[in-house]
Amino acid sequence: MTDNHHIHLRAMEPEDIDLLYRWENDKRIWPVSNTLAPFSRFALEQYVLNSDKDIFVSKEIRLMIVLVETGKAIGAIDLFDFNPMHRRVGVGILIRDDYRGKGYAGQALDAVIDYCFNTLMVHQVFCNIRSDNEVSLKLFTSRGFEITGNKKDWLLSDHQWKDEYLLQLINKRNGHGG
Repeated sequence: MTDNHHIHLRAMEPEDIDLLYRWENDKRIWPVSNTLAPFSRFALEQYVLNSDKDIFVSKEIRLMIVLVETGKAIGAIDLFDFNPMHRRVGVGILIRDDYRGKGYAGQALDAVIDYCFNTLMVHQVFCNIRSDNEVSLKLFTSRGFEITGNKKDWLLSDHQWKDEYLLQLINKRNGHGG
């Protein structure tokens, strides 16, 4: 979909199923993805095979973050809760552990913001980030996202309640208001 010098974003392919299986069944990620049970390989195959639906129909899309140099998928970026009437969409990012801290999440986020504002023509992109996730907060705020809400005791993690922030990026050039 979108290219820069280091990464590009593409639709999911059948060869991504094994990677998705590992990610979706990684219990360390479950608190962020609100997952309580493992996914079967069959369920993920069906998800990938049915992922060709237009975002206007499915209200979501998952794009794989791929290194240009090697063609290797190193992460995924999700758009979810797409609402064309109110022109907003949520975003979430996952980067493989061994590729974190190299700027790939920022490049993917830049590309997807451009896609959201200039192709989907949304007025805002939002995300939800646990209040103690300093790396993600730094990533999103460095792209202009602002913390606009704090959901108190929103997430239960390791038997402790955590706050979750709502962050928004308003497209000041597209649409009226804001």
